[in-house]
Amino acid sequence: MKKQESEVRNKMVVVRMNETELSQLAKFQNKTTEKDTSSYLRKVALQKPVTVKYRNESADDFLMDMLNMKKELNAIGNNFNQAVHKLHLLEKIPEFRAWVQQYDGLQKVLVSKVEEIKLRMNQLYEQWLQK
Repeated sequence: MKKQESEVRNKMVVVRMNETELSQLAKFQNKTTEKDTSSYLRKVALQKPVTVKYRNESADDFLMDMLNMKKELNAIGNNFNQAVHKLHLLEKIPEFRAWVQQYDGLQKVLVSKVEEIKLRMNQLYEQWLQK
């Protein structure tokens, strides 16, 4: 599909900059969602809106803490599942039968809560990425 004649950019504007100005331009562009310098400069020159990225460093720290906690919760849940599975193998011994039944319910509650926390953390992460 051909571009319409008004969309074809065949005119050129040349701007000369020193190293400091060029690095400052690159810094400004990197703070936006524009991928290349020409589209950034075109929008700025034509006074069109430029979307600026905003990073909240406290949210970054929170996210890293939550990701670490998610890994720990996964490990705890896996260990708990393995322990309960091993106890089910010992269910034939009468002393363990009551203990297994008691902690089987606890295991299900723990796993569901861990999954709930993981789901909420993923929602927060997706929400945070969109900002």
